[in-house]
This record gives sequence, C-alpha cells and structure tokens, in this order.
Amino acid sequence: MNLLEVEGLEVRYGGIRAVKGIDLRVEQGELVCLIGANGAGKSSTLRAIVGITRAAAGSVRYGGAAIAGRPAFELVREGLVMVPEGRGIFHQLTVAENLAMGAFARDDAPAIRRDRERIFALFPRLAERRGQTGGTLSGGEQQMLAIGRALMSRPKLLLLDEPSMGLAPILVAKIFEIVRDVARQGVTILLVEQNARLALEASSRGYVMESGIITLADDAKKLLADPKVREAYLGEGVE
Repeated sequence: MNLLEVEGLEVRYGGIRAVKGIDLRVEQGELVCLIGANGAGKSSTLRAIVGITRAAAGSVRYGGAAIAGRPAFELVREGLVMVPEGRGIFHQLTVAENLAMGAFARDDAPAIRRDRERIFALFPRLAERRGQTGGTLSGGEQQMLAIGRALMSRPKLLLLDEPSMGLAPILVAKIFEIVRDVARQGVTILLVEQNARLALEASSRGYVMESGIITLADDAKKLLADPKVREAYLGEGVE
C-alpha cells in the first residue's frame, strides 16, 4: 500500500522552477531515500509535501487522501511529520520541553510519559541533558532532539531532511543507526540526504534528483552499483 503518492509535483520560487513535475511514492513500512546535490530540489520537495511551501502544480496523497492546502499541524495529527533541515528545535526551551512540544497534538498523558522515556532510552545523551536548553546542545545532540521531538508525535510517515548535515563522522554513523532503528519499529521514512552512500545503504529504494527532476529510481542496492551514481555521488571513478 502506498502511504505517500506524489504526482507531477512542481515548486516555483518566482520565475524559478525548483521542482519540475516529479513523481514518487513511498509504501507503508519502507525506508526510501531521495539523494542529489545541493540545489537539486530535494528540500523543496519535502516542504511541498507537508505544505510549508505551496506546490505550483501536481498532487500529493497521504494515506490515499489528497492533502493539498491542509495546514501542517493537521497533518502532524494524522501522522505526517517532518524533521527540517537545520533541526528547527526551540533553543530557549529545555530538552524535556522540546520533547513535550512534539506531543502537542496528543492528550494521552501516561502514553506521552512512556514515549518520553523511550526517547531517552534511544538517546541517552538527551536523558543526561533533559534540563538543558536546546541552544546549549552540540549539533549532534540537537539533531537527536529534533528526531526525538518528531517521534513524540507518533508519526506514521517521517520525513527527514539532511539529518547528517554538519555532523562529525562518528555522529553521522549514530544518526543513521537511529534512523534504521526507527524504521525497524515500523515507522515509514522518506529520507533526504547528501551522504548518498549511507542513505542508499540504509534504504530499500531510492530516487536520484538533479536540477528539479527525478533522473533515476530503483532499488537502493541497484543504485549503489549504478556507474552514474557511483561517479557522481559516491566519489568513485568509473573505468
């Protein structure tokens, strides 16, 4: 079953077509990645899916229903949640308060407390820093907090926009380990990521985006072996 279906999606900024009529789908239970260089239109695609950026054309269906024009907070209540590029945490709020904001649409207090402890078990560093304000955390800790806050809403489909950006290699590996764990727990994930190798290794399928269009779509293992992908995104010369 397709949880997300995007058809003919276009995004414009003035006269610039950032996304030029793309199609993609994510089935329930999948971890799918969208890779490409800076400026390819990946983040614009995610922002249009959740309605932060208005689509100029095309359709987005979530759970079989068209969601164009729906406010983002309504979509969160229905399980469509995005972790934005740059994390977007509340710098003046504590770790615990940031996590509470992730559960703003819920009213099941005992379950919220259990989920908060589950997040602390998943991210021990956040447990240690639960009383610190978000702005005092390291970049890696802020990324953990952004993902933890999103998980507090109990997402059905989680959109992750560049989760490894600006992180040291050891923290990048930790973030991807967590992404895999979240997927194994049954959360469907659409991952936008510049680290093509890690994204494809973690995913079941992938899309390659260049200059606002989808140029390749296939099983992740096949994309990893594709000479064009290896040369352009994995830093490997092709003989």
